[in-house]
Amino acid sequence: MGSSPGAAAAALLRRGVAMTACLVCAVPLARGADAVPAAEPKFQLFSGTDLWREGGFLYGGVVWSPAGLYRQGFALKVMAGAGEYRFHSGALATDVLGHVTQGFVTPGWRFKAEHLEITVFAGLDAQQHRLTPDDPSAGLRGSYLGARAEIDVWYEPSKTTMIAADASLSTIGHSYCGRLAYGWKLRDAFYVGPEMQTMGSANYSAVRAGLHITAWHAGKTEWSAAAGFMQDSDDRQGLYGRLGMLWRR
Repeated sequence: MGSSPGAAAAALLRRGVAMTACLVCAVPLARGADAVPAAEPKFQLFSGTDLWREGGFLYGGVVWSPAGLYRQGFALKVMAGAGEYRFHSGALATDVLGHVTQGFVTPGWRFKAEHLEITVFAGLDAQQHRLTPDDPSAGLRGSYLGARAEIDVWYEPSKTTMIAADASLSTIGHSYCGRLAYGWKLRDAFYVGPEMQTMGSANYSAVRAGLHITAWHAGKTEWSAAAGFMQDSDDRQGLYGRLGMLWRR
């Protein structure tokens, strides 16, 4: 049996926040110490969007590594995002449009090994939630400040394959998200392969399955995209699409 209308509304919002956190997990191309370029970049700017049948999200941010993006050491991630989602409120007997804005600052540390890179982050998470019309039965309304933890993993088992994984957890709404992807390099230009994702909160869960394209270089920018099918614990199904871009300097 599905959750109550108010719980479902809050869970939908938490799902969107968790999903946004998953999307901003950077996917760096791991390099050995002997491959570090002379003019190594220290900043990685990123942005992207995610669309599904009940809403959409936009995000952008930066990762700063004073020692260089391809070296082990300190890394600071700053991100901001906003989005909308729609749900039916049983308490109001009408559809409600939710608006969420989010920002977080998470210092972390990048660990490097041959063909493997792991970055962990932990810091502050700030969120604001508005509903139109206002729904008193919804669990998250107004402004919140909490803690967020993340982990990003990039591994290259061979010269033509990759494995990427990331996960995040926020104390606001107890939301979580995780993603696992495998890819084959095509024409020495980009990776393509399957991905799986899960997200939710204590009262809600959703899973995704699709195909991704990662590390497609176009000039000084690097692009990623994904599309597939999703299903949640409220028995809703549909397609999703994701597009991301990053730039290092």
